[in-house]
Formats: sequence, C-alpha cells, structure tokens
Amino acid sequence: MDKTLLLSRAARTEDERYLLARVLDRYEQFERRGIPVYTGFLSPQERILSQSVLHAAGVRENFTFWGGYEEAERCRLCFLPDWLEAPETSAIRVLRCRFYHENALTHRDLLGSLMALGVARETLGDLLVSSRSADILATPAAADFLVQNWESAGREALQVEEISPEELTVPPERSRVFKDTVSSLRLDSVTAAAFSLSRGKAAELIEGGKAQLNWQDCLKPDRGIAAGDTITVRGLGKCHVEEVGGPTRKGRQMLTLKRYE
Repeated sequence: MDKTLLLSRAARTEDERYLLARVLDRYEQFERRGIPVYTGFLSPQERILSQSVLHAAGVRENFTFWGGYEEAERCRLCFLPDWLEAPETSAIRVLRCRFYHENALTHRDLLGSLMALGVARETLGDLLVSSRSADILATPAAADFLVQNWESAGREALQVEEISPEELTVPPERSRVFKDTVSSLRLDSVTAAAFSLSRGKAAELIEGGKAQLNWQDCLKPDRGIAAGDTITVRGLGKCHVEEVGGPTRKGRQMLTLKRYE
C-alpha cells in the first residue's frame, strides 16, 4: 500500500489528507496488532471519504461504522478482527445532561459550550436534544472529562451523568414532507424548491461551496438530481428527495421532498 499515492489521489484539501492519513494509520495499527481499533467520530462526508480510501487500498472487510445507535449520523470507523462480530460496547459511552428550563438549550448552544471547553469535535458523536435534557455520544476519554468538567451551557446549569446505551433517548424526527415542481432536475432548481430560494440564489450558494450533494461538496449547479439524493446547504439544513414523479401538463417535474428542521 503506497500511502503517499493513495492520499494524493483521494484527498483534495489538507484537512482531508490529514483525516485520511489517520484512517490509514489506524488500519495499519489494526493489521499489526490484530485487535479492535477505532477512529474518532466521523461526519457522513468523512465516512464516505474514509470508505473510499480504504477501498482504494484494497480493504473491503473487517471494518464497519457505528455511532452508538442505529440511525446515528456521526459514527466511529471500527476495524474489527474476525473474532469480534460487533464494536465493543465500551467504545462509545452515553452521557445525559439535564437542565432546568424547558427548551432552554439548542443543539448549537450545547455544541458551542463543548467547544468552549476545548473538547475536540471528533471525540463527540450525535447530540440528541430533548426539552429538558440532551444525550451525547462520546469516546471514553471525552465522557470521563465531561462528567467532571461540563457544568453549564450559556446561563443554564447542567447535571451530567453517564447512562446505559439502553436508556438513550432519540427525539422524534423534525421534518416536513411536501410536493413541488421544478423546471428541471438540476441541483440549483431542486435546491431552490427545497429551501424556498430563487434559482439564482441557490446557484450562488452552490458555486460558493456551501452545498453538498449526498454529503460530498458539489460546485456545479447543473448536476443532475435523482430520487434518494440528499442535499445539504450550510446554514439552511438538509433535504431528502423522496420521489421524482412524472411531468406536469406544463412540462415541469413533480417532486416529493423531505426537509429536516
């Protein structure tokens, strides 16, 4: 495995090169020692990049992604020997922080508080916010640190304790399904419909590097869209193309979209 060549082909930025170098280092460690090895938590885009570089290196088995529960968005890349069927339960720990005032803290409030403590994002999985508490998936080291040191977020005092994975609370999905029509199945047209923008504004965001298609950066407003695609726009959220219907009498394309709030 020529690591330098793999990285030069797979990484487009220095950040991606650093990420993928660490992934390959973890795999080499797994190969040498034959024990379970885990990366930090990865975003969906980082997961796609990591899997791509592993496939390019000829690695197609003995690894999986796990975020602590079935629908997790942020996951650890787990290299597992043949004798281990699933990631060790100790690889991800679950914390619950409680606060007094109902709906006093948002995901952004909590994440900002964690970053202010100096906690690295890669040590944290999903933050699942309810009305008076939030459950946080974390690496063991981060969990220990937070139990001892995370005392407040904004003006809200926090009570932080570890809970079992079975106690994890996943809040109901906040989303809205709606139908719309577009002039064509281009990324700019569908993005405009998904986020209530003009087509020109959608194209501007895409060309400015603020949009992702299926968790990968896309700078081409004319990229084709199909059912099953996910569009993410920084600052606006995420939308899934549920269904592409037939044309209307005026030649426009019917869409069913699911926008996450």
